[in-house]
Amino acid sequence: MPTGRFAPSPTGDLHVGNLRTALAAWLFARSSEAGFLLRFEDLDEATASVDSEARQAATLRRIGLDWDGEPIRQSERLDLYRDTIADLTKAGLTYRCWCSRREVREAAAAPHGRPGAYPGTCRDLPACRIADLEESGRPAAVRLRCSSTEVTVTDRLHGRRSAVVDDFVLQRGDGTPAYNLAVVIDDAAQGVEEVVRADDLLDSTPRQVHLQRLLGLPIPDYAHVPLVLAGDGGRLAKRHGAVTLADRLAMGDSPARVVAVLASSLGLDVPEHEIMPRSLVDRFDPSALTPEPWTLATKQIEAAW
Repeated sequence: MPTGRFAPSPTGDLHVGNLRTALAAWLFARSSEAGFLLRFEDLDEATASVDSEARQAATLRRIGLDWDGEPIRQSERLDLYRDTIADLTKAGLTYRCWCSRREVREAAAAPHGRPGAYPGTCRDLPACRIADLEESGRPAAVRLRCSSTEVTVTDRLHGRRSAVVDDFVLQRGDGTPAYNLAVVIDDAAQGVEEVVRADDLLDSTPRQVHLQRLLGLPIPDYAHVPLVLAGDGGRLAKRHGAVTLADRLAMGDSPARVVAVLASSLGLDVPEHEIMPRSLVDRFDPSALTPEPWTLATKQIEAAW
């Protein structure tokens, strides 16, 4: 009975794409009679807020999702992440990096660069160059030495995928632990055995698996649910109109109607106009999910579903 989780960033109201992923994660867990956890990934102090966290939790309850125990917040676990970075540094597995995002993009776009990968600019800097950078006051991130390790991940929706892991960031230049580190530490600490999340994070998974192996942590099963796209082909966002639960309720929908539409988009047989998640557990079949995105047309956003 693998424990699952939903881990939103509390940076605003959840939209129907977020709710679809939450529903899928909940159904994966509850259909296996497994535990389900809620975690707020609030490391970005500039955008995360307690108000957003409260609204997100209330929205999840409103559509009938529940979770076990109290939610945890990453902002309350900083010492745990930093202790792990210190251990990796002591083992000689990290280095400081002064490259900006723009510099990384430009280097990766060079003729011999690998798109999206860090080219190792700061990996073996001479002591004199490091001294100059330190004196400049420019903030340094901390990267993990990965030595171009190839990692293969098996995803329940996307199958086997292999990728060469670059030297990814463990701590940002402002001292904030990075997502790839925090999520690995938290999933292990919480006993998460099945990670169901949106497929925009699929490319990050080999990095996380590499770190899990390096730290001797268990590797959960993964299922990356396709994103919801708007009619213009872009990723669904609030700019596309009535996409939050509050928007849908204001247009006359009920929480149970929203759940019915989302469940149908996940391949469930939902002849009912309205339904709540508890009634979907026995119908849920993970094999019915496809890796294809769900497009929510403009007429569906602006009118009744």
